[in-house]
Amino acid sequence: MGSAAQLTKVKILGEETIFISHGLFLGQVAVDLLQNVKADKAAATKFALVTDTNLAPTYLPAFERSFADAKARIGDPASKDELFSYQIPPGESSKSRDTVGAIHDWLAQNKCQRDTIVIALGGGVVGDMVGFAAATYMRGVPVVQIPTTLLSMVDSSIGGKTAIDTPYGKNLVGAFWQPKRVYIDLKFLQTLPRREVINGMAEVIKTAAIWDAAEFAALEANADQVLAYLSTDRVASEPDAEIAAILKRIVLGSARIKADVVSQDEKEGGLRNLLNFGHSIGHAMEAILAPQILHGECVAIGMVKEAELSRYLGILPPAAVARIVKCLGSYGLPVSLNDKVVRRRSANRKLPVDELISIMAVDKKNAGGKKRIVLLSAIGTCYEPKATAVIDRDIRVILSPAVQVHPRAPVPNSVTCTPPGSKSISNRALVLAALGAGKCRITNLLHSDDTQVMLSALTQLGAASFAWEDNGRVLVVDGKGGAMKACSEHLYLGNAGTASRFLTTVAALAHPSDVKSTTLTGNARMKERPIGPLVESLRSNGIDVTFKERPGSLPVQVAANGGFAGGEINLAATISSQFVSSLLMCAPYAKSPVTLRLVGGKPVSQAYINMTITMMATFGVHVQRSTKEPNTYHIPAQSYKNPAEYEVESDASSATYPLAIAAITGKTCTIPNIGASSLQGDARFAVDVLRPMGCRVEQSERSTTVTGPAPGTLMPLASIDMEPMTDAFLTACVLAAVASPGGVTKITGIANQRVKECDRITAMSSQLAKFGVKCHEHDDGIDVLGKGLGIQAPTSGIFCWDDHRVAMSFSVLALVAPGPVTIEEKECTAKTWPGWWDAMSQEFQVELEGIEPAAPLTNGTNAVPRNDKSVFLTGMRGAGKTTAGHWAGLALGWPFVDLDQELERVHNEKVDVMVRTHGWEEFRRRETALLKQVMKEKSNGHVFACGGGVVEVEENRQALINHKNNGGIVLWIHRSTRNIVDYLNIDKTRPAYVDDIEGVYNRRKPWYDLVSNYIFYGTNVEFYGSKTAMETAEREKFATLLRSVSLRTPHSFERINKKQRSFFVSLTLPLVDQEAAPMIRDACSGSDVVELRVDLLKDPNEKAPGLPGIDFVIEQTSLLRAAINIPILFTLRTVSQGGKFPDKAVEEAKALYHTAFRLGCEFVDLEMSWPEDVLTELSESKGTSRILASHHSWIGMSWSDGSWMTYYNRALQFGDVIKLVGTARDSEENDALEGFRRWANKANPSTPLIAINMGTLGQLSRIRNPVLTPVSHPALPFKAAPGQLSAREIRQAMTLIGETQAKQFLIFGSPVGHSRSPALHNTLFADVGLPHSYSAHDTANAADLRDIIRRPEFGGASVTIPLKLDVIPLLDGLSSSAKILRAVNTIVPTDGQLIGHNTDWKGITTALKQFGAPAAEHSASALVVGGGGTSRAAIYALHMMEFTPIYMVGRNAQKLQSVADDFPVEYNIKVLSSVDEIKKIGVSPMAAVGTIPADLPIDEKLKGLLKTALSLKAPEKTDDAEGGEIRTRVLLEMAYKPRVTELMDLATEAGWTSVPGLEALTAQGVEQFALWTGIVPDYAAARAAVLGEQQ
Repeated sequence: MGSAAQLTKVKILGEETIFISHGLFLGQVAVDLLQNVKADKAAATKFALVTDTNLAPTYLPAFERSFADAKARIGDPASKDELFSYQIPPGESSKSRDTVGAIHDWLAQNKCQRDTIVIALGGGVVGDMVGFAAATYMRGVPVVQIPTTLLSMVDSSIGGKTAIDTPYGKNLVGAFWQPKRVYIDLKFLQTLPRREVINGMAEVIKTAAIWDAAEFAALEANADQVLAYLSTDRVASEPDAEIAAILKRIVLGSARIKADVVSQDEKEGGLRNLLNFGHSIGHAMEAILAPQILHGECVAIGMVKEAELSRYLGILPPAAVARIVKCLGSYGLPVSLNDKVVRRRSANRKLPVDELISIMAVDKKNAGGKKRIVLLSAIGTCYEPKATAVIDRDIRVILSPAVQVHPRAPVPNSVTCTPPGSKSISNRALVLAALGAGKCRITNLLHSDDTQVMLSALTQLGAASFAWEDNGRVLVVDGKGGAMKACSEHLYLGNAGTASRFLTTVAALAHPSDVKSTTLTGNARMKERPIGPLVESLRSNGIDVTFKERPGSLPVQVAANGGFAGGEINLAATISSQFVSSLLMCAPYAKSPVTLRLVGGKPVSQAYINMTITMMATFGVHVQRSTKEPNTYHIPAQSYKNPAEYEVESDASSATYPLAIAAITGKTCTIPNIGASSLQGDARFAVDVLRPMGCRVEQSERSTTVTGPAPGTLMPLASIDMEPMTDAFLTACVLAAVASPGGVTKITGIANQRVKECDRITAMSSQLAKFGVKCHEHDDGIDVLGKGLGIQAPTSGIFCWDDHRVAMSFSVLALVAPGPVTIEEKECTAKTWPGWWDAMSQEFQVELEGIEPAAPLTNGTNAVPRNDKSVFLTGMRGAGKTTAGHWAGLALGWPFVDLDQELERVHNEKVDVMVRTHGWEEFRRRETALLKQVMKEKSNGHVFACGGGVVEVEENRQALINHKNNGGIVLWIHRSTRNIVDYLNIDKTRPAYVDDIEGVYNRRKPWYDLVSNYIFYGTNVEFYGSKTAMETAEREKFATLLRSVSLRTPHSFERINKKQRSFFVSLTLPLVDQEAAPMIRDACSGSDVVELRVDLLKDPNEKAPGLPGIDFVIEQTSLLRAAINIPILFTLRTVSQGGKFPDKAVEEAKALYHTAFRLGCEFVDLEMSWPEDVLTELSESKGTSRILASHHSWIGMSWSDGSWMTYYNRALQFGDVIKLVGTARDSEENDALEGFRRWANKANPSTPLIAINMGTLGQLSRIRNPVLTPVSHPALPFKAAPGQLSAREIRQAMTLIGETQAKQFLIFGSPVGHSRSPALHNTLFADVGLPHSYSAHDTANAADLRDIIRRPEFGGASVTIPLKLDVIPLLDGLSSSAKILRAVNTIVPTDGQLIGHNTDWKGITTALKQFGAPAAEHSASALVVGGGGTSRAAIYALHMMEFTPIYMVGRNAQKLQSVADDFPVEYNIKVLSSVDEIKKIGVSPMAAVGTIPADLPIDEKLKGLLKTALSLKAPEKTDDAEGGEIRTRVLLEMAYKPRVTELMDLATEAGWTSVPGLEALTAQGVEQFALWTGIVPDYAAARAAVLGEQQ
């Protein structure tokens, strides 16, 4: 252990009271307390130790023994000195008045006097709170701090600041109370979780940043060693001497600095405020994000923001900000609120800027109403010896996600602006210096996200060591000469395209370490950017590179080969010059000299290739360009030799923006270090673009000065090839927009800009349109029509696609807009110019304002959203793809194309003939060509059914995978393999299989699985009982799935989350089958979701108990959908959590979870006991499913002592809903649970919490739980958990405790005495456990209802004739259906208003479907009989079922036409008034609704029309699984009496299925019930109640 074990004392306020050592806690603390700290050595002293319930079991018994041993060692075992202890709940929530009061009471109960020594053992919360308790008990008793976290060691335990929190802010009530001792035992760090150590590093870095530049440099240098140590098993072994010394230096350095500051300013008169660097903003963030985001993590982000504020105000150099960001990041601390870990841990909680600024107003540093923030002027130096007053406007610019550029302020006449170093040169310099041997001092390096990514990746690979000098202005690179090792951790490159291309080849130079490959990955956009040509070249030269997701893009896994083979390499260089530069720079380390040929056409961006070759020569390697072959280069095999110094030119692309400001405003701008001798092609921008546009350009070898013409007089460029400077085309576009009105600027040669951070050509076109500027896109260019100064001010913000060049370009155009322009995603400029907004504000004196967009960011174009991508159906022939395709087309409103039929059409040849004539190989070639064609030409808004064998071809599989990875839907359609085999043995329309059918399926099955992201498994006819019932139910099931996964309908989670009460029923069935279906429907009555307990299923072929196979689970999930069409919660409950799934079956669990996502299960229960990497993987691949993050405790954890916080915070990271289940030991646990629920709902209102206790004592918690309470049902074989209740029992209990008030429901109309509605609704109220009543109120006068419907006890009403129209004026609003139908049959109280609905149409659709009305595919028509009020509901219902046209027949054609005319033309309503008109239809309608009175005979003329219409020939049904079947036709009679009407007889005689009106009454009544209660009731019970008197 060495020096780390030696006791070091630090002086504060003149006394050595801070003790630092390793092993101090149990070795020396007790002795020092007894010998030196107690005031009266002879008197008995009480030592009152306070710690939290987490630490007590680990440390308290050991310290009690140490204390007793110390008393014995100092020679007085009979001493009356007494140690006693008190435990408080852990966490920030305990840092309150209540807890301090409890400590005060405990001290008093133990008769503690002023000589009592209070000991605080714990982290910052314990230290702050116990210190405050000691300061205020008896006006102050001595306190001793024993910090157990790094954060408290280096910060809160030192200096005597004590405090508690209040609802209005952190640390608002407190006192200065210096501890008698601070014992810092470094051994605590061995057991401190990794995240907690990193959390403390924020305060360490903060202290060095404000006070000690040398200490900051040491922190930079030691980051890798510290993080490596934190990744080891620190508990099992002591740290080695080197790391122990580093840790002690870290703690000792911070302690000394803080002690020095406190000694100079104990009571925070000014200097001590400096210790709050990062805290003004960090505390405000912490107030919203805690406890999920820790104090140090918030302070880290706060430091970055306050450093950026210093830079924005012109105080701190950009290089210093970059060093702070890099140092924080190198210790694993977040540096942005957009950090993906922060977003995940905080459940994407929003931090409104106004709220942050409001919280910052309550800060002890503030004075006179002004906010005071610690500003830096350099690393280790503060701007003032106190916090500095900063106005809100400047703070808002730093904190806001968007910035508004105001054009009002005039730009100075002449500005000299030095852009940051070139990104292109910086990245190349870093790679070359790292690969070179020796040290190289790089100056003017770009400090940006991209170069930070490059530095971090090269460090991870061990390619070089890096050190900053001159306050970050100089980077010293010590290159290892190409010696590097493969990295076990993924190289995360964000959106850094340059780094991704360069590092892919660099990684191939690495040698194996403990791993044999390196994986490079990035953000979502990076995973779309191409890298395929580079990878293909590496593969051809012996490097094994694997695409981990989408072929042709990151992530890639690169084998560590220690260099590639060398020799001849061909590379397609028409997409990106970075591919060329990547190979060029690494080629010297190939095993033999390289000849690099660029093939496929003219290389793009030749200037960047030339730049690379020039820079390689500077580092000692000279590339020879072939004089015999075009685009061919010879690279020798030798190592780079680093020059002593290398200066990076300013970025010429970035320089175009300040030069453009001069051009657009008529002012002058000079760039001092870019001139005619520049390496960069974009340096020609001033000469080749600005000069022809009318600017005066003066360019020397090293500088460029531009003076613009008078505003509005720029000239358009008739044609310019910008291939040598493609990145500058965006700047040219905004200048072209304000060129002379009517003039067109034509820009070409920029095809590569379509595959940058975004499709920049489309981006410029769409965002210029917001200024009223018209553009025309070409594959490799854009035409911009100038408007002079006649551009308009955008009405919405400029969407930047997270692209720095888009943001900076439009900030230039904003200077001449007629009004303010908002640039969204302003932070994206950090990629190449972190201080761009600073430069605009300071140098160009542009007025900026921080803006927080009210609406979500949008590109403001007609760009295709995810759910409009075409749908591809795959699966075996005979699985039902064609039928499903028709369904999909109808559900989405898209054209459906069967690709086999399309192939036959294109080639004018049947598939079987095609195969016989040309062979399988040619058939597959044609099939592939067609697939590629439709994917290119019809990639959006279509449904395609692929041939069953399309997956046999690798190219097709990759195409489908690409479609899936790009957000498209590839649906695997499957059903029972036995059914498929039976069908294929009959079907002769396609060529026969060469192999046996099951063998073919088994071969293709992994491919179907690979290419698809969703599965639809069809249920066979035996389950439903008839083909008609199967078709109706399967179509509905499929449409539900498709609309859900294509985001066409809101997720059920949104609807459920709005309800006051919701439930899920836990199925405990071993098997879902036809026999279980009625029980399932019964059990689900009154529940919102059904839980499929997969671990309880009994798979006949299961490998182990509780471990069913995937195929079995797919079938069971499909059968459950067939039995009850409500959302499914997919659950694997492990043995340790109370279920049967094996705890160690991690891979099997992952496979089943992924299957649940692909089946479109609306909810998936994910246990928080799974490893974090598994939880991360699953949460990131959930698709449209919502995760219910769960933890079950069987050991009786308390809800009041913070025990659940660990599980809650973990669940918050991964869950859309959190489910925590405890075990009640007494009834008080239910009250404690409610306190926890109230806290959670306040802290995270957007994440619902299911919190319940198991057991009989816990049943009250189930009654109180409002969201997705798990319930059982008497029909189920057993309860899923002890104490589980049914939904009915919970509702009854809610009534008993007064939570649910009895409401009165009525039916209004006349006559209503014989209505079946009271029987229906009273039955349903009783079934679901509600206390409400329903009765008839007979009246024909709407005025009678005015008072009734406004009574407090009124719950809702049904409305029948003659009041459906008359009631409307009494209501506050109408639903969309009631507006269209101009009639109300249901009144629903909603948010204090009475809303009229019409459920008649729902009754019609439900009844038709239940009795087999077919899917309205192939333009099936329907018929409405009569033109009365109900006919409107019938028309609306049939239209919603997608029937077209809708025919009408009746006695009065004029009346019918009047009804028809009331509907939009798309309803396609046609009135038939003669037999001849009916006969011309030719094909029978498939559905009919009768709305004529049934108590009188049908008019003879009408009867004739009806007989003709009903007797038309029904169409035959054909699909890919059945043929020649007559399709079912259904007539619904809306009259209730008599039960069998004359119209029904006519329909039955003509072969129709006739349905009595009471069926519609049942259906519309069920819909009414759902509107009133939010409960979907048991349909069978409702039907029985309605039909009860007429069975």
